[in-house]
Amino acid sequence: MPVASLPSRHGCGSFGKEAYEFVDMIHEDGFSIWQILPLNPRGYGNSPYQPYSSYALDEIFIDLDLLYEKGYLAHKPAAFNRNAEQVDYDAVRKFKEPYLREAFRKFEPDLNYTNFAYQDWMKNYAVFKTLKQVNGNRSWVEWPEEMKDGSVDMKPYQDEILYQIFLQYILFLQWKDLKQYANDRDILIMGDIPFYVGLDSSDVFFSRKNFLLDDDGRPTFIAGVPPDYFSANGQRWGNPIYDWDYMEKDGFSFWISRLAYTQRLFDIIRVDHFRAFDTYWKIKASCPTAVDGEWVEAPGYKLFDTIKEKLPDLQLVAEDLGDLREQVHTLRDHYDFRGMRVIQFSFNADGMGEDREHLLVYTGTHDNESISSWYRKKPGSEKRKMRKCMKKMGYKTGSFTGDVIDYSLHSNADMVIIPMGDWIHKGTEARINMPGTIGSPNWMWRMTDFSDFRKRTNEIRDLIEKSGRGGGR
Repeated sequence: MPVASLPSRHGCGSFGKEAYEFVDMIHEDGFSIWQILPLNPRGYGNSPYQPYSSYALDEIFIDLDLLYEKGYLAHKPAAFNRNAEQVDYDAVRKFKEPYLREAFRKFEPDLNYTNFAYQDWMKNYAVFKTLKQVNGNRSWVEWPEEMKDGSVDMKPYQDEILYQIFLQYILFLQWKDLKQYANDRDILIMGDIPFYVGLDSSDVFFSRKNFLLDDDGRPTFIAGVPPDYFSANGQRWGNPIYDWDYMEKDGFSFWISRLAYTQRLFDIIRVDHFRAFDTYWKIKASCPTAVDGEWVEAPGYKLFDTIKEKLPDLQLVAEDLGDLREQVHTLRDHYDFRGMRVIQFSFNADGMGEDREHLLVYTGTHDNESISSWYRKKPGSEKRKMRKCMKKMGYKTGSFTGDVIDYSLHSNADMVIIPMGDWIHKGTEARINMPGTIGSPNWMWRMTDFSDFRKRTNEIRDLIEKSGRGGGR
């Protein structure tokens, strides 16, 4: 359940009252894990996988009502887009901005704030975000040279820099409180870290040696994947490719720092696009599609040996989906990482594929349709085979979505994640993202209230209890 998809009074899910209400509900229903999407500042296309920073959080998640309760706002903000079924990111940001500025003017720094402000990533991000605003939010590769090379005098921008630090401090406090509330109710938070970072990010701006860039800062090679299930032309993501030779000489400090901070925010971390630690698809930046590229080996073992040494308690889940060579599984298993299986990709007339213990099973991820719409689009002959398969395994409730959820919960996998859209039996309207596409309606789905979820509480509790997976209560 993405945080942005939660109900709220202000058009986008936040770290406020509704998030706490959600934690209470899933605790009572017997859940033990809440998986979310990356919380980092959303960049191009409002995608959480094209963030402006790997460390910062998106200020859209600040809850205004909590600011009011803390005395930072003179009046409680009126409702805004409360009943909108999609997040209008630009409108919500514009609505929240005056209140955030007001709270900043009333804020009085203390020692904790000062310590937070002096983190390297925080200082870098505040400068980066300020310079982006000065340059009309254009990508840093288009800035004047004195701003790209760091020679510009930043004194005129100190107030804005302090404002950006304030936003991150409030975000950190609100998230820390919410996560602690969940942990106190035996709910673990599974975060998500993108494999790549966005070109237009503080990460790249301040650590250019870690990437394959030309003298002007533009990528010489970019990331993506070749043609696959989702796209005949492949997926041309546009993220800059890592300079693995430099990273290895530098002791992989970029990755160690990134993962260490992410570990502070979440209990479990799902690493997106795990296969690229083995081999990654390298596309010339001049290519208009992802069709023409080459697979290049990455120093996965050297990297994870270093990570294990520096971060021994790190809990990782490997997103190992797609058409993979066997070496990816060997790398995953060498470090005993839990892999993933998506029912929609493995379902056939003979069953639902691999069923082992050290595994994370999904009915679908944020990139999939809901089970309901996926099933409805199948030809009649295929639907009959699928129902026959479910009946053979003893599932015949009459609800295909319910049967698939029940099957997933009874699998041997030691971890099962069911998307909210499937729990409440939604169709295409609840899809989070269509890979290979940019813009609306990707990343925009939200619930206006919890009524659909509450209606299925008894059914959900029953399914979880019968599977023996109950952990929340």
